[in-house]
Amino acid sequence: MLALRNLFLTILLSILCLKTNAQLLSPPSALRVDLLLNADKVWKNGMPVELSLQQAKQQSEVAYQMARIANQNPQFSWIINDNSEGSTQTAYRILVASSAENLKASKGDFWDSGKVIKSQQTGIIYNGQKLNSNAIYYWKVKVWNNRQNESGFSEPAAFITDSTLKVYQTAYQPLVKSLETPVHSKQLNNLNILYDFGKDAFGQLKISVKSTTDKDTLQIHVGEAIDAAGGVERKPRGTIRYRLLKLPLQKGEHSYDLKFAADGRNTGPKAIHMPDYIGEVLPFRYVELEKSDNDVIDIQRYVVNYSFNDLATSFKSSDTILNQIWDLSKHTIKATSFTGLYVDGDRERIPYEADALINQLSHYASDAEFNMAKRSLDYLIYHATWPTEWSLQNLLVAWNDYLYSGDIRAVKLLYPQLKPKLLLALARPDGLISTRTGKQDSSFTKSIHFSTFNGETVLKDIVDWPQKGGFGLPPSYPGETDGFVFTDYNAVVNAFHYQALICISDLAQALGEKKDADFYTQQANKVKQAFQRSFIDPNTGTIKDGENTMHSSLHANMLALAFNLVPDKNKTMIIDHIRTRGMACSVYGTQFLLDALYNANEAEYALQLLTSTEKRSWYNMIRSGSTMTTEAWDTDYKNNQDWNHAWGAAPVNIIVRKLMGVEPLSPAFETIQIKPQPGSLNSAELQLATLHGKISVGFNKSATQFQLKVTLPPNTKGVVYLPRQSESDRILLNGKALKAIPNGKFWVIRNVKSGTHSWEVRY
Repeated sequence: MLALRNLFLTILLSILCLKTNAQLLSPPSALRVDLLLNADKVWKNGMPVELSLQQAKQQSEVAYQMARIANQNPQFSWIINDNSEGSTQTAYRILVASSAENLKASKGDFWDSGKVIKSQQTGIIYNGQKLNSNAIYYWKVKVWNNRQNESGFSEPAAFITDSTLKVYQTAYQPLVKSLETPVHSKQLNNLNILYDFGKDAFGQLKISVKSTTDKDTLQIHVGEAIDAAGGVERKPRGTIRYRLLKLPLQKGEHSYDLKFAADGRNTGPKAIHMPDYIGEVLPFRYVELEKSDNDVIDIQRYVVNYSFNDLATSFKSSDTILNQIWDLSKHTIKATSFTGLYVDGDRERIPYEADALINQLSHYASDAEFNMAKRSLDYLIYHATWPTEWSLQNLLVAWNDYLYSGDIRAVKLLYPQLKPKLLLALARPDGLISTRTGKQDSSFTKSIHFSTFNGETVLKDIVDWPQKGGFGLPPSYPGETDGFVFTDYNAVVNAFHYQALICISDLAQALGEKKDADFYTQQANKVKQAFQRSFIDPNTGTIKDGENTMHSSLHANMLALAFNLVPDKNKTMIIDHIRTRGMACSVYGTQFLLDALYNANEAEYALQLLTSTEKRSWYNMIRSGSTMTTEAWDTDYKNNQDWNHAWGAAPVNIIVRKLMGVEPLSPAFETIQIKPQPGSLNSAELQLATLHGKISVGFNKSATQFQLKVTLPPNTKGVVYLPRQSESDRILLNGKALKAIPNGKFWVIRNVKSGTHSWEVRY
């Protein structure tokens, strides 16, 4: 009897323990449908409203904005909340219901996946009843982990389908508005009042004024820059923005939403237009009101951008200049999202492939948002621009899209259109391509969806921009190409061609197109051999600009180094040559210059360029008064430059990917590389949001040791690199000695589990 009682107590205790353990696993959070967070939010004219999707749908007479899911079989993702070391998901259960009541009762009347034994937490494809168009669905998910713990169900989420459902269409959020007040104001000598919003942003103006008459007109100066007297600059250089608004006042106290007239330069047929529910915008930081006897009660700014999570990523280091450059670049990415596509700033508002590539990488480094890149890629495929290299960059954008989002659906749909962007039709037998040998016929330009662009009817090599002769500058101006000599077969073009082949080979493999993958791999190998044979100077070991020149520009060498086209024996010579050229490229070119330097483990020189205070530097942008990255290093280098150009925002992705060393080794960061390259930087901390959760990396460095603390989210694993000085380095993990694999300038630790780890290298 006693034995039975003890057995009963043991079983009861086990059940209680199991229940207790189950409670230790928190429900999943950050639910996404087709990669969208907050698909159940509602806006009116860009401003958030406290309505459910159902309430907004019922008010059909009101024009509300909401994300609409157009896919017949959307994908679901979530974040696992489990801080224990090595935590992985082992199973999930998803419920999708046609009503909130059904979901609350755990009745998945459209889909109950049951308990699925799978670790996958991103990109789960809907597999229930056929979804109806223009219908609202409610869903939730629960998970199990590798410790036999079962979570409760997540908080419910909802989404609404589009009027027409398709095999695939990238989902997107509406553009949104937020109201901001000036950070300070001051009285000017002429008794005008200047209001400063702190940072430049694309927006609109709202003013409340009390007037004693209906015959007054308020003069309002709006702009991005201030003049020597401290007022809004009325005649700014380049295309730095300024507008004079004249507001007729009504008697009494009234609130006015001021309208900006459209600018012909950025509202033409190739520009992305602002939707009616938002209206026209202008980038501005300052507002100056002319002396008035009226009482200005309030002044506010509507800021317009695509949905952006300011807290998704953060970075801070021991270098104050680097911190300012991070803030400058991150703010640029948010502010320039104002059309919902990657555009070239305010002057044209046109998507360009080169802008999109840098914008994409820096967007991933600023916020866990992936659909702007997908939409921009889709747009650019069918709206090609004229530079040769930029056509090739479509393949780089496509690969980044898959690598960072883990969602290959957009690439799969565009795959037939991506192939011609490789420009294989322009190749000679050894694989090198040229735009200057008469092969650009009408069938070729049609295949890449290129007709005419700014007067160009065929692709032309660009290297960098502006080229020699300047843009509104004297013909003697050298441009940003470092004296590049253009020949029929161009080293920069073929470096991009090689990298595009690598990207499409990897994409073909992911798509199951094995025959294509093998072909593109062979083609890439052929191009690499031809590149080295044709462009390496046998006397200096550096990369020549082309076959029929001995000139060796920064661009030819940095692109070859960035894309792994340099033989090991030549790397020292090429790095030495790159060092002699400084920042002899545009802000666009620095993406590849810094990639090249960090890939070659030249972290100290790369950090010098990042934090330079010379005229050709990001610090000079700040010093000039801009709070977004500029189109050129300075207006002296490009007469029509603007102060809101995201192709200058490479530092934010370079800091994340290269300085802090956080990169995905497999799609959606399931396997994470942590390879910090601090150079002379003493300390830094990064938090980066991903689809799996936040990655945290922090280091402290001194002459005698390097300390690294890393947190990897659940359901991921890592490969960690630690700076290496000699074989006698002592490595510790959480205070205990650890053996690591030597790899050049690094110690490598593989198969690092999720959770928090602290390493120390004692020199």
